[in-house]
Amino acid sequence: MKKNFLEAIKETPQIFDGAMGTVIYERGVFINTCYEHLCVTNPDMILEIHQQYADAGADVIETNTYGANRFVLQGYGLGEQVKAINIAAATLARQAAGEDRFVAGSIGPVGSSIELFSEEKLDEMRDIYREQMAALVEGGIDFIMLETFQSSSNAILAAEVAAEFGLPVVTSFVFGRDKLTPLSESVAHVYRAVDKCDAIDVVGVNCGGGAAVLYTNFEEAVKFTDKPFIIMPNAGLPQTVQGRLIYMSNPEYFTEYCKNFIKMGARGVGGCCGTTPEYIGTMVKSVKGLSEIKKHIQIDVAQPVTGDDVAVTPLAEKSRMAAKLAAGEQVLSIEITPPRSIDMTAMLAKAQQCKDAGIDVINLPDGPRASARISPMIAAIEIERQVDIETVLHYCCRDRNLIGMQSDLLGGAGAGLRNYLIVTGDPPKLGDYPDATAVFDVDAVGLTQVVMNLNHGRDVGGNPIKPPTSILCGVGANPNAVDLEHEIEHYHNKIKAGAEFAITQPVFDADSFLRFVERVSKFERIIPVIAGVWPLVSYRNAQFMRTEVPGVVVPDAVLERMSKATTKEDARKTGVEISQEICEKIKDAVGGYQVSAPFGNIDLALQVLGL
Repeated sequence: MKKNFLEAIKETPQIFDGAMGTVIYERGVFINTCYEHLCVTNPDMILEIHQQYADAGADVIETNTYGANRFVLQGYGLGEQVKAINIAAATLARQAAGEDRFVAGSIGPVGSSIELFSEEKLDEMRDIYREQMAALVEGGIDFIMLETFQSSSNAILAAEVAAEFGLPVVTSFVFGRDKLTPLSESVAHVYRAVDKCDAIDVVGVNCGGGAAVLYTNFEEAVKFTDKPFIIMPNAGLPQTVQGRLIYMSNPEYFTEYCKNFIKMGARGVGGCCGTTPEYIGTMVKSVKGLSEIKKHIQIDVAQPVTGDDVAVTPLAEKSRMAAKLAAGEQVLSIEITPPRSIDMTAMLAKAQQCKDAGIDVINLPDGPRASARISPMIAAIEIERQVDIETVLHYCCRDRNLIGMQSDLLGGAGAGLRNYLIVTGDPPKLGDYPDATAVFDVDAVGLTQVVMNLNHGRDVGGNPIKPPTSILCGVGANPNAVDLEHEIEHYHNKIKAGAEFAITQPVFDADSFLRFVERVSKFERIIPVIAGVWPLVSYRNAQFMRTEVPGVVVPDAVLERMSKATTKEDARKTGVEISQEICEKIKDAVGGYQVSAPFGNIDLALQVLGL
């Protein structure tokens, strides 16, 4: 039996479909047509579009009824067809959705000037909403979706009417880059108001200027409501090309934001204007593997093997890096990305440069699967063999099943690799391999437990491993997470699973980092936190990190400083100085620094560390 929508969205983030009007327009139906009326006049086309979204993997199919209220329809001479259009629309959506997906009854705000009704018109507005909602409910929808609202008072009025029908009510708003609705209501005002409205079960934000704009609005909105949140961005801002409105964004860009919306705590994602079944299909491939959606294999704590020939390696004896951490000394690390070819000469030369400068370890990210790269494990083995500097190997849960990952860990340990950063990993990007899939048998917590079991002489099946591995196990941390409580809980679970150190995302806000460290210092077990550091190289780089890399916070003061750099050299100098100041401010709270080499520039990374 299918769950109630509220039960489902609380259990697992739901994937909504994308735009209807955009796809209709692409099929040659121009904007002077009443798109909602097509549910009656061209039902096959509407059903086909719904079916494409269902086939793409959407969990929720919205009815083609955004403007199917009496006020809007009478402008087309269709005011008397409200019931027929809405029932037809709900029936078509249900036909495509089947019984396994939810059908949302889409309702937009009433009014040609959106919502500027006088007090005397309130009863008329209620009647208009009630008429449309009654028809949608009769047609068989699962919940009522109030979307693209610009006024909190109008949204609450519509929600109170919707509550009369006993179905869940979702209420979503539109904001601009200034965090104001077109009617100049702020994010804070809107979500404070709807949070107090018992008629509203789920809140959200949709449309607007694209995913980046909705990201900043979401960051602000979650401060004012605890209700489940959905986000449905459009495909950026359209441009007119040969008389047609074209959205210049792409499915991969859209997908990257949707993944991060879910990681930040959103309980639903979907698309608005400009998005198509291709957008939703691309997004589904990636987000279905996220820890927040996929159910992982539970890894139990294994009882250690006992016997004279089995000894668990103490922390200080695992590696040179482990010895420094155990002694309370700071570790210096620089990130080098494995090459895109079989020639590792340049990579090895950079590693040698780091060693000569006094760097402790080379950090090797698990490179993006959008293009061919040398295996980071092979790169790590060659760096340690030829340069004699330790590596920290990123190992993510994305690409192999549990058996394969355990084999890699055993093989790496047998080859002498001792330092690992265990990460859940992002689903594969499109790149050259659009059909690549992710595995995600476990997340970072589960794989950390696997490592700890191997270190205590047991594999995932409970079989003895003699001798046990001696892996130094690190995990990721995000001091700038929007849902900091969830991040701290997840971090705590990693520690309980056995994590021995952490590396953060790039830190541009020292105060946020220090607050995070202060919070986690209250745990019963504390591990060293190595701060991620990224020396900015230009104002454009700073803007990109701020607006296009979810989870990274670049304060206004940093952005302003970078904007004043007049030359390339000056910009890089400023970026290094900012990084050095951050390192100085947090030096008493860190277990070391993990410095990225922007665009492979090792010299910049070394300058940050004064080397």
